[in-house]
Amino acid sequence: MPRLLIYDVEAREKAEPGRSILVEQFRIMQKRLWFGITWPSFVLTMILGPWLVIETGYPWTTSWLVVKLGLVAGLVGYHFSLQVIFQQLGKDVVKYTSNQLRLWNEVATLFLVSIVFLVVIKNELDMLYGLAGLIGLIAILMLAIRIYKRIRNAG
Repeated sequence: MPRLLIYDVEAREKAEPGRSILVEQFRIMQKRLWFGITWPSFVLTMILGPWLVIETGYPWTTSWLVVKLGLVAGLVGYHFSLQVIFQQLGKDVVKYTSNQLRLWNEVATLFLVSIVFLVVIKNELDMLYGLAGLIGLIAILMLAIRIYKRIRNAG
């Protein structure tokens, strides 16, 4: 979804008639993705996630589970932030540049990598190594975004 939002913002910088055509096409694609895939997946996750924790009998106070649920809460907040941006663009309100949205796009990657990592590696020492790896991943993502921006501006 963030990728479509990025393309939508970039399309708004183009000249007519391409601008109108692209913006309308991206609106259609965004609506189909948001209401056809993203929201149903969100609802299923919010139902099946707690059910899985209850069924497996994990104590809710296990340190890795508490951290994971905190990250899931962050991902839920991220989901709702995309809802706000989606609604703003639907009203032709552009508050973010495509570069800001590119950075925001990577936030989901960080959440998902962290969540999966916590499930696989559950003890505190491994969590420290994981945190170091996550910081490394953030550095790599930031570097990749800068390189992409330079290539894009050069071309």
